[in-house]
Amino acid sequence: MPPSPIDEQKDAHTSIAELEEKVADTFAHGEISELVVVAEGEERTTWFVWLLVLCSSISGLLFGYDTGVISGALVTIGNDLNPLGLSNLQKELITSATTLGALLGGIGAGMISDHLGRRPVLGIADVLFMAGAIGQAVSHTVWNMIGTRFLIGWGVGVASCVAPLYIQELSPTRLRGRMVVINVVAITLGQVIAYGIDAGFANVSGGWRWMVGLGTVPAGIQLFFLFFLPESPRIMLKWGQVERATWIISKIYASATSEQIELKVKVLQATVKQSIEITRTTTFWQRLYSILFVPVNRRALMVACGMQAFQQLCGFNTLMYYSATLFAQIGFNQPTAVGLIVSGTNFIFTLVALKYIDIIGRRSIMLWSAPGMIIGLTLASVAFHFLTRSTNGALVDGTSYPHSWSGVVLFSMILFVASYATGLGNVPWQQGEFFTLDVRGIGTSLATMTNWGANLIIGSTYLSLMARITPAGAFGFYAGLCLLGYVFVVFCFPETAGLSLEEVQMVFRDGFGVRESSRLRRARKGRKAQREMGIVDEV
Repeated sequence: MPPSPIDEQKDAHTSIAELEEKVADTFAHGEISELVVVAEGEERTTWFVWLLVLCSSISGLLFGYDTGVISGALVTIGNDLNPLGLSNLQKELITSATTLGALLGGIGAGMISDHLGRRPVLGIADVLFMAGAIGQAVSHTVWNMIGTRFLIGWGVGVASCVAPLYIQELSPTRLRGRMVVINVVAITLGQVIAYGIDAGFANVSGGWRWMVGLGTVPAGIQLFFLFFLPESPRIMLKWGQVERATWIISKIYASATSEQIELKVKVLQATVKQSIEITRTTTFWQRLYSILFVPVNRRALMVACGMQAFQQLCGFNTLMYYSATLFAQIGFNQPTAVGLIVSGTNFIFTLVALKYIDIIGRRSIMLWSAPGMIIGLTLASVAFHFLTRSTNGALVDGTSYPHSWSGVVLFSMILFVASYATGLGNVPWQQGEFFTLDVRGIGTSLATMTNWGANLIIGSTYLSLMARITPAGAFGFYAGLCLLGYVFVVFCFPETAGLSLEEVQMVFRDGFGVRESSRLRRARKGRKAQREMGIVDEV
């Protein structure tokens, strides 16, 4: 006999009551997750969400463009900024100025966005991008160029901090990870576009000014669209704008019932309330002490910072900054076009990571991809050794080097970049899942600072390192650092894919949790299999 309308209404009320009880239970345990409320159509992405994510990812594209475009610009600047041409030190200063600006800009961006909102801070980043791009295009001295690259760096730092956060807070819960990775894809796409424009203007007089100046276009487009994008629902709830936040959430979950939307809002309200309460009852120094001296938090911080350091110390960004310079020195006639091959490889294999990172798992994808990085860098070191035997190990401009060994260098770079983009280019940015709610902001900030700090070290020493210990020695040194990073992954990096935030925190109780994470994943898979067979009820 089919259920009556009265019975169906009772079942609906019972379901809502059970959900409210589940929500209340998560509040009691301190770690609030929107996953306790499953909305209808939650795994479908609406046009509204796609529009938000694509507009926000322009920040990632700008990030990639402005860090990649300098590679071609350094090759074509010639005597425009210095009658004697740019020295290695001046090239390093121009390049590292962006990284230093990004390091400083990223430190305060999150805190400022908590007060002003995510959208206005993204607008500030766009203004910095446009001012820096125009300033570079009209520069006539080295110090003007360094100053405007530093200004661009502030925009990069702000965008790299706030854009993923904005996307995360506007994405459906079950699609949040993939949506954030789209921003990484946009970064690599920006680098491809930068190399393409570099190649297009390589033989144009003063073409480098167009290369750097065209960064104003995407920044202007995003600044225009920001006037029409909504603020993050969490910020609106923090400001007491409940109705506006509810409307935005109803657009994100277009197929959800009004009851489900109401519960989603309740979870977010509780999250905001809890965050404010933690901030109110503890000082910054107390939370900093907690993350440094409480063993569980300290181990999480060591893993997060270690992975970010590994990402930069492997030497990848030296290719983004100096690949055109390198390929010009070893004899390629169109170095910016060859650099486009490298950036294209980075983009394509980032798409591979986007599809498989949750399927294969973070630790597993690192264990498979890191050896490819080591092999690529080792092969490059060997190739440089034989390539430069006639010049005593140094790269000398104007020397005719064997094309066979130049081809091996290019192949080794492609192998290295493909391996990097598949694993290390993405995995460290999953850092937020290592930390408990009360120290998550500090933990992710410290890990991100580690990233930019290591980037600054690599970018500002690469050319000097190549000159002092030869290219073969420099790439052998990077290979050694990659080997150390791989050992770190083997012994210290647990698998977190498929684990809840609470389970991730359990992993670090008695160590770095490599074996414990595997045990928890096996137990979770066993429970899932039992539920599918009807042996146990899902809690």
